[in-house]
Amino acid sequence: MSTSPDPVPQPAADPAPLPQGSHGDPAAALTGEYEPSGSAWVREHVERITRTGTTDGVTIKDRPTVLLTYRGVKTGKIRKTPVMRVEHDGHYAAVASLGGAPNNPQWYASLIAEPIVTLQDGTQTRQYRAREVFDTEKALWWNRAVDAYPDYADYQRKTDRQIPVLVLEPLPATGTGD
Repeated sequence: MSTSPDPVPQPAADPAPLPQGSHGDPAAALTGEYEPSGSAWVREHVERITRTGTTDGVTIKDRPTVLLTYRGVKTGKIRKTPVMRVEHDGHYAAVASLGGAPNNPQWYASLIAEPIVTLQDGTQTRQYRAREVFDTEKALWWNRAVDAYPDYADYQRKTDRQIPVLVLEPLPATGTGD
């Protein structure tokens, strides 16, 4: 793993189009080879969620998590990462805190590059489009995030970077016959 961060693409002003190529269809956006995390605690959380079929009871510091599934920007492989559960009206926030480290977590660049993700909350799984939020909208979601997981405030204090917040907006369900 490199010690210097790769340049992170800047988000577009408008929502990004759906990914093109073999995964341009949102329903098929996350097919492919799964590569487990190099982090033991992430692997353990993902294995528990996979084994039990739910994120219920999978916590960080007694706070609930959800499971984020996305395509790795460098490898193109499917990646899975538990993130804190920050939900409001069916939308979720993914806070790229990395515990207040000087760099963003690896998943941040992946979501900017390919914003179609799958999120599992409890036993419910659906697809979302991630977009980074700024200014007033970021402040609103940041407050929700700190309410859900107060350590985020400490993480921001200990780093010089502004911790990114991405909002996950649900995609329309497809193939349901409705």
